[in-house]
Amino acid sequence: MNSNLALQSTPMIKDTPWDNKVFGFYTAEILEYSARTLEQAIRRPGHYTLKLNPLADKSLALQYGFYFCDTLLEPVCKHGELVISNHPDIRITDNAPLDELLKICDGAFHHGRFHRDPNIEKKLADKRYLQWLEDLAGRGTIYGLMLGEHIAGFIATYDNQLQLHAIANEYRGKGLAKYWWSAVASTMFASGYKTVSSSISSSNLPTLNLYAGLGFKFSSSVDIYHLLVKS
Repeated sequence: MNSNLALQSTPMIKDTPWDNKVFGFYTAEILEYSARTLEQAIRRPGHYTLKLNPLADKSLALQYGFYFCDTLLEPVCKHGELVISNHPDIRITDNAPLDELLKICDGAFHHGRFHRDPNIEKKLADKRYLQWLEDLAGRGTIYGLMLGEHIAGFIATYDNQLQLHAIANEYRGKGLAKYWWSAVASTMFASGYKTVSSSISSSNLPTLNLYAGLGFKFSSSVDIYHLLVKS
C-alpha cells in the first residue's frame, strides 16, 4: 500500500488544508501521541503540529525531532463576571471594510507559534493570519474597533470564541483595549452565550493582563510542538 495514502486515511493525523494553502506544502495535526502515529507522520514530507499537556512526558516527541514552539492559554469568562469598561469615544461595528482590517492584520502578530518556528518564513506566518481573517469573515463575525470615526483594530469571533484580534500600531499602549474587548464580550453575552473564551500565547503578556483585568480566568493550557519533515 502507498504510505502516503495510508497516512491520509488514519484518523490520528488530521490534514490542515488552511495551512497547506498558505505554506504551499503538506500540513497536518497529530491527534494521537504515540510512537505508532509519529512513525507514520515522518513517512511523509510536510509540517506537523502536536499539542500536548504541559505535564506530559515530551521525550517521545523529542526523539522524533519535534521542537517546542509555544504554550497556549485559554482565558474564559462566564456571564455575569465580565468587568465592563465604557468610553465615550469608543464603539464597535460589525460592518467595517475587510480591506481596512487586513491592513491592520498584516504584520501585527509576533507571538504566534508560526512566527516562533525557525522553519517558517516570517512573511508566510504573516500570510497565515491574513488568510485566517479572510476565512473568519466568511463564517464568523468580525468587529471593527472604532475610536471616533477611525478604525483602530478588530476582534474576529466564531461561536463564543474571540479567535483573532489586533490593534493598529498607533493605538497600542494607550489603555484602550479594555473598552473594545468588554464591548465585544458584552455583545456576545447579550446574544445568548454563557461563556466567552479565547486562546493566547503565554508569551503575550499585555494580552494576558488584559484578559485578567476583564474578569477572565485561565482554565487550561497546551504546549505546541512542531516538526518539519523534509523531502
